[in-house]
Amino acid sequence: MPKFAANLSFLFTDVSFPERFKKAAAAGFTGVEYLFPYAWAPREIAEWLRDNALQQVLFNLPGGDWAAGERGLACLPERRGEFAESVEQALEYAIQLDCRRLHCMAGLRPAGVGEAELEASYIANLRHAADRLATFGVTLMIEPINSRIDMPGYWLDDMAKGWRLLAAIERANVKLQYDIYHAQIIAGDLARTLEAKLPHIGHIQIADNPGRHEPGTGEINFPFLFSRLDSLGYDGWVGCEYTPLTTTTAGLGWLPR
Repeated sequence: MPKFAANLSFLFTDVSFPERFKKAAAAGFTGVEYLFPYAWAPREIAEWLRDNALQQVLFNLPGGDWAAGERGLACLPERRGEFAESVEQALEYAIQLDCRRLHCMAGLRPAGVGEAELEASYIANLRHAADRLATFGVTLMIEPINSRIDMPGYWLDDMAKGWRLLAAIERANVKLQYDIYHAQIIAGDLARTLEAKLPHIGHIQIADNPGRHEPGTGEINFPFLFSRLDSLGYDGWVGCEYTPLTTTTAGLGWLPR
């Protein structure tokens, strides 16, 4: 059975962020991920991890002005300097938290900028980030996110585009973050994609569809997919990035014990 990490931006949100580490450990998780750590000092988070015997699995590079609606910087030509600074900030946290995977959000498609320019900016930024992170053994993730329901205007919103960009970046420490929820909405064909592309997948996330709730609440056959990942020899993490239908604890019946 895969290793499951609790996404603390989605789970156990009935308590404060520091308290979620304890709740995740008590529920049987051994790893955690979340969107952003930057509101807290690295030493604080490291203490919460250590106190609860948890591994930091993944977090995102800074995503721009999140409260104002920005969703990443990587495709934006006029934000190249800010993107480079965001890599350094994320790397500082990754080193102190011993986190070996970072996700880079592409950003929303800006008006008046051609596709070729956006793609060139994205590839250049990802190459810069990958080269910087490789020095410390960190792998960089790119993730297609559906723009139809969850993130309108997101630039990297197609699975085929994600695989193509992965090849164009040409860096061994850049992998695709395969979110099964988004992949189901965008393209489907989940099992065959996992079989064909697993060497290029660096992290997996889950939520059921529709609703983005816990496994077992929608159409996706998660027991089948978990078994398939085992048979394929996947030894990475599966991040639980879903919104509980009721409460986190009540919805954990799907989690293998």
